[in-house]
Amino acid sequence: MTGVKAVVFPACAALCVLALLYKLRDLRHQRNDPALLALLVAFFCKGISFTLSTPSVSQAVDARLGVADLGALGIHLFGGVASSAAFLTAIVYWVYPPETARRHAVVRLLIAALCAVAMLTLWAAAGTGAQQRSAHYLLQNAHRPLVAAYLLLYVSAFGAGMIEIIRLCRRYGRVAGRQWLRRGLYSTAIGASACLVYCLNRLASLIAVQCGLDPLEWELLTPVANGTGIFFLVAGLTMPSWGPGVSKRRRLVRNFVTYQRLHPLWSALYAAVPDIALNPRRTGRLARFLPGDISYRLYRSVIEIQDGLLALRPYMDPAVAAGARKAAEEAGLSGDRLHAVVQARSLESALRAKHDNRPPVRTSTVLVPEAAKGGRTAQAEPGYTEEVAWLLHVARAYTALRPTDLRPTALRPTDLRSTERNVR
Repeated sequence: MTGVKAVVFPACAALCVLALLYKLRDLRHQRNDPALLALLVAFFCKGISFTLSTPSVSQAVDARLGVADLGALGIHLFGGVASSAAFLTAIVYWVYPPETARRHAVVRLLIAALCAVAMLTLWAAAGTGAQQRSAHYLLQNAHRPLVAAYLLLYVSAFGAGMIEIIRLCRRYGRVAGRQWLRRGLYSTAIGASACLVYCLNRLASLIAVQCGLDPLEWELLTPVANGTGIFFLVAGLTMPSWGPGVSKRRRLVRNFVTYQRLHPLWSALYAAVPDIALNPRRTGRLARFLPGDISYRLYRSVIEIQDGLLALRPYMDPAVAAGARKAAEEAGLSGDRLHAVVQARSLESALRAKHDNRPPVRTSTVLVPEAAKGGRTAQAEPGYTEEVAWLLHVARAYTALRPTDLRPTALRPTDLRSTERNVR
C-alpha cells in the first residue's frame, strides 16, 4: 500500500501544482476576483496535503521537526478542512450574486476555522508528542477516544464540504448558461463525490476498528478515491478557462476536414467557372492544405460552390436528372443521399457539356441549388450549417463517381448502389 501511495500522491501533488500555475496567469487581470483567489488557495492547500501524504515526505517532516504525526495533522488540516472550504468558496462565487456569495463564503470559512481549531486541540490533547510515529495515524489510533473524536470532526468537516459542493454543482449545472461552466460544475461534482467516498471510508474504518476488523485491508480505496477526486476537481474547476479554447481548436479542425472534403467539388466547379473565386487561389499540391484562415476559407468555398452550381444551371439536362433519380430509387436510395446522388450526376453532365462547349439546355428548371433544397426538405430555407451538410453529401457523391459512371447513358441501378456505399 505504501508503494501505491508513493506513486499516486506525488502525481496528485504535481497536478495541483500545474493547476495552481495555470490559474496564476489570470491573477494579473483578476487580482480582486474572490473566486480566483479561493481557487489558488485550494490548489495550494491540496498540493501541500498530497505532498505530506507521500509516506517518505511525512516521515521526513516528523523526523525533522521532532513531532510525531505532525505530517498527519497537516494532511488533514490542509487537504480536508482548508481546501474543501476554499473550493466551496470559489463555487459559491460562481453561482451566487456577489453580495449573497460573500455571506455564504464568510459563514463557511468561519465554520472551517472553528473545525481546524477543534482538530488541533484534539490532536494536541491526544498526546501525540509522547508517542511513536504512526504510519497510519487515523487507522492505528482510532480506538483512542480523542483520536476517534478527531477523526469524526475531520470527516464531518471534509465530507460536509464535499456534499455542499455536489449540491451546488448539480443544482446550478442544470441552469448554467455557458457550456463549459456547466461541464465544469458537473466534473467538479464527480470529483467531490470521489472525495466523499474517501470520507465514508474513513468513517467506516472507525466502526471497523471497534468491531475488531483491520481497515488496512481496504486501504487501497484511499489513493484511488483521492486520485480520482483531485483529477475531476482540477479538471472541473479549471474547465471554464481552457474549455472554450478546446472548442475553438475542435471547430478549426472540423472546418479544415470539411474544407478538404468539399475541395474536389469546388475544384471541379472552379475549373469550369473560374469567376466564382473571389480571390485567386494559390497553385501547387500543398496549397489546399495551407488555407490560412480556415473558417473564412470554408465560408468562401461554400459560397463559391453555390455560385458555381448556379452558373452551371443552364447546362443541367432534365433527362439526366430524371434518369439519375430513377436509377437512384431503384438502387434503394432515399432522402438526402438520393438528392445528393442526383445532384452529383446532373453536375457531372453539366460539367461535360460546359467542357465540350455544347449549347445550354434552354428548358431546364431543375436541380438548381434552390430546387435541390426544396426537393430534400419542406422546412424553411436552411442556414449555413445545413447548407454545409448538404454540400458535403453532394461532394461525397461527386467524388464517389467512377470514370465509367460519368456517361449519362451508363447510369444503372448497380452503379448507384456502388455510389451509395461510398456516400455512406
